[in-house]
Amino acid sequence: MVKNEIFANDELVKDSRIKNQLYQEPNTKLLGFPLRLHFYNLARPEIDSILTEKFLENESRRKRLTAILSKKQFDQYIYSKKEFNEWIKRTGEAPVVLNKEQAVKSVNRLKSWYWNNGWFNVEADYKVLPIENKEKRAKVEYYIKPGKPYTLDSLTTEIASPALDSLYQSNKTESEIIAGTQYNTIAFNEERDRLSDLFRNNGVYNFDQEYISFDADTVDTNHKLNTTLIIKNERNNIGDSITRTPFKIHTISKVKIFTDYSFANRNMPILDSATYRRYELFSFEEMRYKPEAVTDAVFIRPGMIYRDLDRTRTYNRLNSLRVFKYPNIQYTPDPSDSTNTKLISNIFLSPLPKYSLGFDFDVSQSNIQKFGIGFGGSFLIRNIFGGLENLELSGRGSIASSTDAAASADKNRFFDITEVGADLKLTLPRIFLPIDTERLIKKYMAPFTSMSLGFSSQRNIGLDKQTFSGILNYNWNPSKQLTNSLDLLNIQYVRNLNTENYFNVYRNSFEELNSIAQRSNFNFSTPGSDLQIPEEADGFIDYVINEDRTNTGLENEDYLNTLDIYERKLRLTQNNLIFASSYTYLWNTRENLYDREFSRFRFKLETAGNVLSALSNVFNYPVNDQGNEKVLGVAYSQYVKTELDFIKHWDLGNDQIFAVRAFGGIAIPYGNANDIPITKTFFAGGPNDNRAWQAYDLGPGSSGSILEFNEANLKLAFNGEYRFGIFDQFKGALFVDVGNIWNVLDSRTSKDVVFEEFSDLEELAVGSGFGLRYDFNFFVLRFDIGFKTHDPGQPEGDRWFQEYNFNHAVYNVGINYPF
Repeated sequence: MVKNEIFANDELVKDSRIKNQLYQEPNTKLLGFPLRLHFYNLARPEIDSILTEKFLENESRRKRLTAILSKKQFDQYIYSKKEFNEWIKRTGEAPVVLNKEQAVKSVNRLKSWYWNNGWFNVEADYKVLPIENKEKRAKVEYYIKPGKPYTLDSLTTEIASPALDSLYQSNKTESEIIAGTQYNTIAFNEERDRLSDLFRNNGVYNFDQEYISFDADTVDTNHKLNTTLIIKNERNNIGDSITRTPFKIHTISKVKIFTDYSFANRNMPILDSATYRRYELFSFEEMRYKPEAVTDAVFIRPGMIYRDLDRTRTYNRLNSLRVFKYPNIQYTPDPSDSTNTKLISNIFLSPLPKYSLGFDFDVSQSNIQKFGIGFGGSFLIRNIFGGLENLELSGRGSIASSTDAAASADKNRFFDITEVGADLKLTLPRIFLPIDTERLIKKYMAPFTSMSLGFSSQRNIGLDKQTFSGILNYNWNPSKQLTNSLDLLNIQYVRNLNTENYFNVYRNSFEELNSIAQRSNFNFSTPGSDLQIPEEADGFIDYVINEDRTNTGLENEDYLNTLDIYERKLRLTQNNLIFASSYTYLWNTRENLYDREFSRFRFKLETAGNVLSALSNVFNYPVNDQGNEKVLGVAYSQYVKTELDFIKHWDLGNDQIFAVRAFGGIAIPYGNANDIPITKTFFAGGPNDNRAWQAYDLGPGSSGSILEFNEANLKLAFNGEYRFGIFDQFKGALFVDVGNIWNVLDSRTSKDVVFEEFSDLEELAVGSGFGLRYDFNFFVLRFDIGFKTHDPGQPEGDRWFQEYNFNHAVYNVGINYPF
């Protein structure tokens, strides 16, 4: 079978929802070619007979091979032949042989789909048609006559329990069944779900969907559907007899929390107990938890009506604390209640070990290091203060071999890069502020406060640096899709340790500076030689800055380029003090790793330096040579930065996905700063960005990547990717990446790197290519090849498809999908 076609009232159907009803599909194709089928055909259909005739029955060949390989190796050789043949079959796809039984099942399924969407009088049939001039090839055509659809007319109710009827009448405007719309079975199922949720979240503890039914009248109604909603009373089995009683609204009379329950101590006596706001807490040993902390994580409250939602929220909150194993919540009737409407909630908590130790190890490679080994460990103390707080101490370290000889002080050592770091983090299960935030951030939003301190030190990586950080963060989740994160304080101090190595690291800057110096009147220590690093290179910059330009012998362009090099060196070698606050809004409809269709939107706003600036008149900060105020001997950064990031995935069916991403970010310095700290700027290129350029090799603007590490304070990026299955776990992709970085509203003035007007959007770089991926289920190994399609670094008129070949392609290896 090579093709399926569906016709409804003689018109070809293109709706994928209808086409997906068919049981039998032709062989899958990649760009119109049945790759897996052809791969399957490489297998030998009679492999056993072939091997027997070729090796086992041919005695001379068998003896010769046995003498060379030994009997055991010969048997293994025959076995491997069979296994390889089976692997080809498993990886490929067998020819789809037309099955009339499957066609009949497809007809019935098509009829069912139309019926469930309101066409109750649908008729369907099929025909098998041979393909002309192609022997043993046929297609199947399906013919549908839907008839006239039925629409919903009236809805009446027969609800036996007064309590349920009252709840229904109060919420009937939210019904999924709407008069005047075409019948749809899904709407009736959704209405059944809605009513079940409505009742179980309003006190009807023992309600189940089986009590809901619909009776539809279609006799002589002119294709109108008159529907009756029927909800019966609760069924009670007493011996061999069945009785029915009206449903009642249940309330919670008591909440009992067992804080250290285990199977082993289930029959042991209670040794400690406490009462807090009508909650009863019990412990088989001495109580380890503050009652107010435990009850704050419980949404089931004494005196309130029963709600499924409260149980779900309690499960989620207790699990998020990382203090208890999976909690167990049970409800039992209150024996002291004669009305049979009160419930006792028993919550059994099983503590995790108070102390936990973890280790990790990894091997890496990057554009900075040829080979690296990383290691780390963490020590977690749960419930450290008795209020469900967690304290975590983590350390990390790495050793690596550099790709740049300039990065190492000892050229004879293989491992010439080192990094160590440590972090201390305290997590509180509440918003820690001197004001009450309960009105804005409800406890069902799972609020957390995190306080962390960190230190890291890098050696022989560029300029080397030490970083000190401190963060006060608040995080809360109003819904499953929405996450809010607020860094009230994010303090970072970066200290460069090896600034004299600057021109060894940034060789392009040095080459340009040296070339300018050769054209100047500068007095070299050794005439005819290059500038010596660092003294002579820095001396030439001082010479240009302090000497009148006419005395330097430099043209104006060389003079300005020298100032640009000086400014970049000053920025990249200066220490940074960042005193920032930020807010991040994240909306993500992806529920798990296997979701194929979802959207994700992230917005982030960050500001820095405003608090320090406001205190400048109070503390009278000293000023550096550039006129910037200093705190702790460092000019503090002041800027505003924002990012917008949107990702959307569409499931096209048949193992096909179309994914897009759009990103925009800008960071604007002001006040005490003329530029952005390099840790807060943007870069372009790399395996997760524009894959036709290496990371940091794209931009800014049309400058042509003249520096080793190109970064700027404005970025636009757009990506589109079509993903498809090839065979087995191998996936393919075709992609187009668009984007660039620019400088805007900062100290850079060169026209090539600055975004001045909308016409500069012509400098957007375009990369395109294809990729191959292997899905290991828990992660994806990715290999992408990107080609420079539009290169803004080339002269105008020579930007499109000038280096569109494998010699100039960029090969990317990554883990998981780029977006």
